[in-house]
Amino acid sequence: MYVVMFIYAATNKLLDFENFRLKLGRFPIISSYADWIAWGVPVIEIFIAGLFLFPKYMLPAFYASFSLMTIFTTYIVLVLKFSDSIPCSCGGVISKLGWKEHLIFNIAFIALALLGILLSRNQKDYLAKKILRSDRGRPKTCKKE
Repeated sequence: MYVVMFIYAATNKLLDFENFRLKLGRFPIISSYADWIAWGVPVIEIFIAGLFLFPKYMLPAFYASFSLMTIFTTYIVLVLKFSDSIPCSCGGVISKLGWKEHLIFNIAFIALALLGILLSRNQKDYLAKKILRSDRGRPKTCKKE
């Protein structure tokens, strides 16, 4: 789900790049960094989506997703609390959500990342224990010099 969501979001941002950059420029706090953020966010989203394609990088991908979605959500909460003007710089279907729905969407994806982290860590722990158990019954061999 994260791969689809990040690729979809990044593609929408890049296809309507100038509009995305202009909307970022109207956001409080980050307006002076709009150009950097306009390029950085889609690149990071594509990078994280790419991490999910390799089982070896699944856990780092979940941590990165959790971090990025937490940053987005925290920023939305801060802007809603302290600003009168709240432009939405999201693309596609996500831009049609109201702020409450947007927060619910983000929180659901944060929860999904946490679940992925827990399951990935448990799977690694399980595999490590299984490997250790399989080595216990084998006699150790010594090399002759």
